[in-house]
Amino acid sequence: MTADTSFSVLTGNNIQTRSVRAGGINSREGEEAHELFVIKSGYVRNQIGNRMMADLGADSIFGEMALIDNEPRSATAVAVTDVELVPVSEK
Repeated sequence: MTADTSFSVLTGNNIQTRSVRAGGINSREGEEAHELFVIKSGYVRNQIGNRMMADLGADSIFGEMALIDNEPRSATAVAVTDVELVPVSEK
């Protein structure tokens, strides 16, 4: 049996989203963190300094450590394309 790693259930039609234009920064390394993000559409690049860590597409998540520990962001998330994100907080 394989695990379903799709987070599309969190990106339904009536969910509040955040839009970021291509080249925009959604979150910065070192910032306070209180939510993770599900990518509803577009592509996001996670990087530490100038080093690319991952390119993520629709139904992927990033920033999940915000709900696990109380540490600042460990990476910067840059929109590669225009993106629509679903923020998910502890609530």
